[in-house]
Amino acid sequence: MRMVDLIHKKKQGGRLTRAEIEFIIAGCTSGAIPDYQMAALLMAICFKGMDRAETADLTLAYVDSGDRIDLTEVEGIKVDKHSTGGVGDKVSLIIIPLVASTGIPVAKMSGRGLGHTGGTIDKLESIEGFKTDLTRDEFISNVNTYKMAIAGQSENLTPADKKIYALRDVTATVDSVPLIAASVMSKKIAAGADAIVLDVKAGSGAFMKSLAEAGELARTMVEIGKSLNRKTVAVVTDMSQPLGREVGNANEVKESIDVLKGKGAKDLTTVALTIASYMTVLGGAFADLDKAYSELEQAVKSGKAIEKLKQLIKVQGGNPAVIDRPEQLPQAKYHVAVKSPESGYVTAINAESIGVSAMLLGAGRKKKEDRIDYSAGLTMVKKIGDKVNTGDTICLLHTNLEEHGDAEAMVRSAYSFGAIEPGRINYIHEIIQ
Repeated sequence: MRMVDLIHKKKQGGRLTRAEIEFIIAGCTSGAIPDYQMAALLMAICFKGMDRAETADLTLAYVDSGDRIDLTEVEGIKVDKHSTGGVGDKVSLIIIPLVASTGIPVAKMSGRGLGHTGGTIDKLESIEGFKTDLTRDEFISNVNTYKMAIAGQSENLTPADKKIYALRDVTATVDSVPLIAASVMSKKIAAGADAIVLDVKAGSGAFMKSLAEAGELARTMVEIGKSLNRKTVAVVTDMSQPLGREVGNANEVKESIDVLKGKGAKDLTTVALTIASYMTVLGGAFADLDKAYSELEQAVKSGKAIEKLKQLIKVQGGNPAVIDRPEQLPQAKYHVAVKSPESGYVTAINAESIGVSAMLLGAGRKKKEDRIDYSAGLTMVKKIGDKVNTGDTICLLHTNLEEHGDAEAMVRSAYSFGAIEPGRINYIHEIIQ
């Protein structure tokens, strides 16, 4: 095979065979295929697409390019969860102890953030002492003993995807549904999941801005999962504004604690309980979604869920005192109130701008090697549908930076106001299974 012929084939709209895809991924991983040829193929895929079989073959080729996590020693059905990302998305922090409290094993591998705010690992590491670099034996033992563990992703998990994603990032080929779907699903398959629940975000703070785009991605990933013999469900959730009230790292941990104590924002609580319900149904704890949702609500009310989070923190070396005394989490030096310029209703919030503002305050990374300020972030005092008067605080900024004018201006411009109260937002848009 010659790479130039395969580029031409895809450019003409042809279908790549499994053998051709395996040749491409093996050559890309080893360096035999140069970046300029790989970039040309990626652009051809962006224009011509891939069918479901091609996308599944690409997913499997990514998986086979590196290590597979062997979870056969973990008892029970292993259910994993993945979010396509959003602003204020701390759902994983909530669902790990919540699902584990029902006896379903949660063996979670997560990454660090690049951009808006930190990833799940960064958020958890804002808890003093919390350890995420577990050995394989520690990881397996914790899941079997406590029904939960979370660790950073292995460096050799889907290395082809890592290399190709870096190319996509600099060649304007990120926004391709087959390439996104293969990237996401390969990591879940390689991580050893038996069943997968996908949280696909739609809106201004998500990669997929429209419901149509989010639905297409969700259906593609569900079909890939099923074709590779994994039970897969996608929940399309709203990201037209930040999820919950907090954006940052330590303050998102605090908000997760609030949810597990039954005091969380309605949108965040609804999304987390829905995702967790599907995970417990796929894991076999409950026969139907309504029963699962009801039992998980009870786990919150009884205190069982928050005790499970306290156990997770303690087992992985963190300070469990933050559960009852969240003020022990990192605190910023400055707290700046952003005021409403007019009276009326909040009609829209550009979630992406809020995310970038959090990064400017120190909560995220511009470059991979940047250090995160765990205490930085912001609190959404007013959200869509809330009534405001001129001069009311709409958002609080938390930072250790003396200069924060750019972030403050960006937050102010992210808000839109109107005289008419906007319609109710659906937190869950669609279920695809």
